[in-house]
Amino acid sequence: MAERGVDVSALPQEIREQLAELDLELSEGDITQKGYEKKRAKVLAPYLTQTQNLAPPPAYDAQSPGPSSASAPEPGPSNSSSSSSRHRRTRRPHRSSGTRDERYRSDIHTEAVQAALAKHKEEKMALPMPTKRRSAYVQSPVDNCTPPDSSSSSDDEAVSSESTGPQQSPDTWINSSLHGSSTSSSASSTLSHGESRPTQAPQPQSQQAPPPAAPAHPPHSHSQPSALAEAFAQARIDPAGGVGPPDVPSQAQARGSRVDLPPNAVVRGMSRGQSRSSMMETADVRRVGRGVPVSSRVSTKIQQLLNTLKRPKRPPLSEFFTDDQEEIVEVPQADPNTPKPEGRQIIPVKGEPLGVVSNWPPALQAALTRWGATQGKSPALTALDITGKPLYTLTYGKLWSRSVKLAYTLLNKLGTKNEQILKPGDRVALVYPNSDPGMFWVAFYGCLLAEVIPVPIEVPLSRKDAGSSQVGFLLGSCGVGLALTSEICLKGLPKTPTGEILQFKGWPRLKWVVTDSKYLTKPSKDWQPHIPTANTDTAYIEYKASKEGTVMGVAVSKVAMLTHCQALSQACNYCEGETLVNVLDFKKDMGLWHGVLTSVMNRIHTISVPYAVMKACPLSWVQRVHIHKARVALVKCRDLHWAMMAHRDQRETSLASLRMLIVADGANPWSVSSCDAFLNVFQAHGLKPEVICPCATSPEAMTVAIRRPGVPGAPLPARAILSMTGLSHGVIRVNTEDKNSALTVQDVGHVMPGALMCIVKPDGPPMLCKTDEIGEIVVNSRAGGNMYYGLHGVTKNTFEVIPVNASGTPIGEIPFVRSGLLGFVGPGSLIFVVGKNEGLLMVSGRRHNADDLVATALAVEPVKTVYRGRIAVFSVTVFYDERIVIVAEQRPDASEEDSFQWMSRVLQAIDSIHQVGLYCLALVPANTLPKTPLGGIHISDTKQLFLEGALHPCNILMCPHTCVTNMPKPRQKQPVGVGPASIMVGNLVAGKRIAQAAGRDLGLIEDQDLVRKLCMWPTMMHQFLTEALQWRAQTDPDHTLFVLLNAKGVAVCTATCVQLHKRSEKIAAALMERSGINIGENVVLLYPPGIDLIAAFYGCLYAGCIPVTVRPPHPQNLSATLPTVRMIIDVSKAACILTTQVLTKILRSKEAAATVNIKTWPIIIDTDDLPRKRPPTIYKPPNAEMIAYLDFSVSTTGMLTGVKISHAAVSALCRSIKLQCELYSSRQITICLDPYCGLGFVLWCLASVYSGHQSILIPPLELESSLTLWLGTLSQYRIRDTFCSYSVMELCTKGLGGQTDMLKARGVNLSCVRSCVVVAEERPRLALTHSFSKLFKDLGLSMRAVSTAFGSRVNLAICLQGTTGPDPSTVYVDLKSLRHDRVRLVERGAPQSLPLVESGTILPGVRVIIVNPETRGPLGDSHLGEIWVNSPHNATGYYTIYGEENLQADHFNTKLSFGDPQTLWARTGYLGFVKRTELTDSSGDRHDALFVVGSLDETLELRGLRYHPIDIETSVSRAHRSIGESAVFTWTNLLVVVAELCGSEQDALDLVPLVTNVVLEEHHLIVGVVVIVDPGVIPINSRGEKQRMHLRDSFLADQLDPIYVAYNM
Repeated sequence: MAERGVDVSALPQEIREQLAELDLELSEGDITQKGYEKKRAKVLAPYLTQTQNLAPPPAYDAQSPGPSSASAPEPGPSNSSSSSSRHRRTRRPHRSSGTRDERYRSDIHTEAVQAALAKHKEEKMALPMPTKRRSAYVQSPVDNCTPPDSSSSSDDEAVSSESTGPQQSPDTWINSSLHGSSTSSSASSTLSHGESRPTQAPQPQSQQAPPPAAPAHPPHSHSQPSALAEAFAQARIDPAGGVGPPDVPSQAQARGSRVDLPPNAVVRGMSRGQSRSSMMETADVRRVGRGVPVSSRVSTKIQQLLNTLKRPKRPPLSEFFTDDQEEIVEVPQADPNTPKPEGRQIIPVKGEPLGVVSNWPPALQAALTRWGATQGKSPALTALDITGKPLYTLTYGKLWSRSVKLAYTLLNKLGTKNEQILKPGDRVALVYPNSDPGMFWVAFYGCLLAEVIPVPIEVPLSRKDAGSSQVGFLLGSCGVGLALTSEICLKGLPKTPTGEILQFKGWPRLKWVVTDSKYLTKPSKDWQPHIPTANTDTAYIEYKASKEGTVMGVAVSKVAMLTHCQALSQACNYCEGETLVNVLDFKKDMGLWHGVLTSVMNRIHTISVPYAVMKACPLSWVQRVHIHKARVALVKCRDLHWAMMAHRDQRETSLASLRMLIVADGANPWSVSSCDAFLNVFQAHGLKPEVICPCATSPEAMTVAIRRPGVPGAPLPARAILSMTGLSHGVIRVNTEDKNSALTVQDVGHVMPGALMCIVKPDGPPMLCKTDEIGEIVVNSRAGGNMYYGLHGVTKNTFEVIPVNASGTPIGEIPFVRSGLLGFVGPGSLIFVVGKNEGLLMVSGRRHNADDLVATALAVEPVKTVYRGRIAVFSVTVFYDERIVIVAEQRPDASEEDSFQWMSRVLQAIDSIHQVGLYCLALVPANTLPKTPLGGIHISDTKQLFLEGALHPCNILMCPHTCVTNMPKPRQKQPVGVGPASIMVGNLVAGKRIAQAAGRDLGLIEDQDLVRKLCMWPTMMHQFLTEALQWRAQTDPDHTLFVLLNAKGVAVCTATCVQLHKRSEKIAAALMERSGINIGENVVLLYPPGIDLIAAFYGCLYAGCIPVTVRPPHPQNLSATLPTVRMIIDVSKAACILTTQVLTKILRSKEAAATVNIKTWPIIIDTDDLPRKRPPTIYKPPNAEMIAYLDFSVSTTGMLTGVKISHAAVSALCRSIKLQCELYSSRQITICLDPYCGLGFVLWCLASVYSGHQSILIPPLELESSLTLWLGTLSQYRIRDTFCSYSVMELCTKGLGGQTDMLKARGVNLSCVRSCVVVAEERPRLALTHSFSKLFKDLGLSMRAVSTAFGSRVNLAICLQGTTGPDPSTVYVDLKSLRHDRVRLVERGAPQSLPLVESGTILPGVRVIIVNPETRGPLGDSHLGEIWVNSPHNATGYYTIYGEENLQADHFNTKLSFGDPQTLWARTGYLGFVKRTELTDSSGDRHDALFVVGSLDETLELRGLRYHPIDIETSVSRAHRSIGESAVFTWTNLLVVVAELCGSEQDALDLVPLVTNVVLEEHHLIVGVVVIVDPGVIPINSRGEKQRMHLRDSFLADQLDPIYVAYNM
């Protein structure tokens, strides 16, 4: 491989180890080929450069391409028929299609679409229709959707992996190794089991280089970033030597162990996912044990510095942000059939010279002066009213005199006498409606005469106008402070209640000036405007919206304005006195250049037809041409179409007078059909074919090209019929395939006079294209824009482009302007335009045009579904590629079925014709998309709403499966072999500590005298809690052990030592009296949280029975809660139930009978009114290994498991807690937990009796009616230590977060709290504990107080943050590594980082070790594995009916496969890791922190990787403000996300794309189903843990009543 020139055997040992690790990663699919090559290149770089001079350059390099850029995109799908469809139009007269947007009209295209759909019809498949609430679930037979070949490729992904020095290309190494060069044994073995791709069309595998016949070209390199990345990579200093490998791979398979049960019970043992972790790996975690010993005396500053140096090194900047892409993204192979440009390099095209005419004015204002003086009566402008009748005519004389008055007023009359508000060169906004051209003309020319710079903008209609803030950006960047408007317009502007004009969003403060004649001042006789010869000063600023929606001002200089008018006059052959009909917007573009500027230069009479007139009377412009015998008309395709639709109403119109019909959007490839159809209809009315003149324009380059008016009888220009496949790859190919994928484009004439034009690559350096390549048109001319006003940075890239040739050398000195138009130069130097940069969608390296996709969507029976043809197409970046989104307005009367049918057909049509997958298709209610001033769809605002989740669709279809083709390859699991070699490499040779940690010693007291002196009860003598309770009742009878509070905070029940003893005796006596209840039998305790439960527990122990605590059924929800009670009673084979009077009635009620069989309950004893009796004897077990009680719990995966807890374990656990929390008789603690299982039960019932402290008990249910109860109690009793659950903490955070001031006023003070421990069996919820600490900091709560405990089924308490020990530490781990079962520590804020907090200090007497769940071998420090625990308080086994011995042995008494094979360990079923920290514990040793990552049972195995549901849920909850809780689970390999909607129901469908996006971006998974439900639907248990399996069962049983279910097909 890279060894060419490097002898691997001669490399240092650690380098060889790193290479072996990389090979292992590659073989396991943990890293893509590309990331592998890159890392390998980095490792070998120093050794390669030394030998480079000796080695000849590899043959491969001879074929490496010259400098390239993204515009020669890497080929896409493997079949070459892929395409970007622009489609064919027609010469037939059009039929009326009602509401369709006719810019995209083409019958031939419609036929092509229908043909494509017909193909799909043959393979029908029912797609699941989205489910909406209140609509029947219908499986609609919709046609099948074929996914595109998934081997498409994106240029953006191919960030360079070439080294910049003279090193060999990584591809060379692979080729040479595949072709038999010497490789190391590990490398060859790695390649020997390369994974194959999922079955697809045969194509070169992505991880092995293709055969030598067709060597793969290295990806396009962006040389600079690559050089930087390389430099950073080389400079990285690593204490461990070389590059830290990325961490440890692994996998999980279900341990299919379960307990045999009677058919009605659903009890299983711990069936956990097994996970394997290769021992070969060493995590990228630096050893921290070097440097100064922690205890040595050095200044704290130096110590801090040392600690900082020992932190994990920051990755180099480039790696920190972008590098991981290469390891994640599958870069599909290049398709050898992709068309590539073959022509020669283009030569710049010159326009004809700009002729010099003797009477051309020195400046445009001079022309107005001349006509105003000599031709004052000559008409300049005729404006029409709303009905299309002439409203007024402005003559050149009036235009001149009014403009002069305005110029004088602007310069002299705006401020007070002494101050001049406006100076020449200031910018002024022109705000005039489209219906008032006269006022605009006067204002525009008035500004030119006053030498202030006009900035025409649209009239703002409301504060919420689409793009309003962007217009504010334009005004701000141009420094506009004054706006000119008409009186009528001013009255119509939105006002505040006080009558002032509203401050529009994002706008600077403006002073408004009315320019109606009556408000203008006539200048004195001697005042004349100053008219200098045209120079390079700015004349006016035209606004331009970019693809992203930013509005910028293109500044046009006086000389450019004049030259442009001269060039247009020459190209269009304008004559003095002609009449021109203008239908376009006169404020910008062609409407301004022809209709306002060039017309005045040539004394043309302009008839302005406003947009509103066109809406009312589409034929008005044709009538104006006919009435005025106009010579020129200025229109868009839509005007041609509208006129054609309405022409039947008007027989007597003649267009014979026209010599030029300028089609302003003739550059749109879809204009051909409109032009043809219009000609067909109006040829009979005298329209000559040669008068149709399409043109191409852009705000920056102004007019780029225009077809010159033809001579009668001359042959019409040719058309280009292009292959859409070629176009999508940026090359020109004549279409010879099927007619469905052809695009016909018409030319837009020749380059403008005096201009020079060439075609360059649209992205990357401006390299000249080849003759058969599509590129961006760039123009050099005096008649073009100069800059984006006030934005110098952006200006350079657009207005100062110097094209370079293939070798990268500039072709000259002169700068060109980018026009934003994509096209090519055809035969005879005719210019053809195929699209615009802003409509360009680059998907997987292929180009598609938004207009083409709109045309295809509209060709799919739009009349039933789409409202007025309103469709927006844009792309969003998700997971390293552009994804296409189509949003359409839905007709109010469209049915769900019709809409879904239409959406499915659009998917198929676009897939068939364009060979590109849609990511999302959304329908929104009619008239809800943001509009542009002329009524079109504001694309960038629509896109913004989509990304913010504020679009409110009424129907949505996501198709990520078909269009996301760059997913990383699923990870292939390797078989695990355990052998001594892997052990040695894994831990010992690498110098790693084995990942284990232990709490301090329990230290039993032997000396009886010492016991008496300390007045402690003799620990050794009392191995049983029953003895402890009796001892306390004798020695300290009146000491209160328990206080139970109600919702008002009042103590409703207390128990002293002697009271508890006596109550327990009563219960024991009752049990002993009953026949049928023998010693050693199980007794179920069914009590609400309280002291009765505690008394019943000790009563059972006194009687020699084994207590089983069970949560009582909820009286309002018996059907859901009683079966669990019944199940535990059946499984535990209980002989008797101890309970209260109330619960006895419930168990025997009719309601209970409806749910379970109440006749088969065991004996029920009501303990409320027992007679005062003492048992004859108090039972003492023969030894401490006897079972004390059974702990039953339902896990989050829905498993019911009971574990056996011995007397010895109870005693050891209580002692451990006593030591950790420093509990003794004079202490008070508060417990707000459920007392039925786990650590909650131990703290509630056992710890006080053992340690003698007082426990204040708060049932968590009481908090629901009184939120302040728990915090109020802490403050009132000055409690130092408290225990709660996550649900309690969440209730307080959500319910009291905003009321801290009220609590403060009521005197709540939490400064007394030293430790607040959250008891849980899960990963600590860092966000919740942090929020809680922050919220209640104001009440005096210390930020250090809150911590967590951790326990599991096999050991109820492993960690508990006590009063001693260091504070819990937090680390940030890399999520990507975690999915591979590895831990890689990163800096805070790194991309894909996950914060984890230590789960509390390990309890005294507890040892934990991190083990590979598959090999059962110990792992190194900071490796992820299963947490195994050894402790005197481990449970002794599962309580099973037919005792499954192997499961007991596996989970409770298991041994390591090597290392220390004697110790017996219990498997917790949780994944975690141990990390040695810089902190010291009480004994002065370095503190080992245990980090819990998640339950093995809960993990989701997707794409060969292990995901923890909580991580995906965290991302989902962040996706939109309306998502409350969320839960994920898998269903037949699909990921299902259930999200609770806490906003209004109209937000429901907004969540679908956002949820899909966030999971794809952050977790590289495609969501299969998104279910939106009401708040509270996701079931949560008493510990606050989500019951995902219950949710899954409800989903599959269709019991969720969802608001919306989206199937992401």
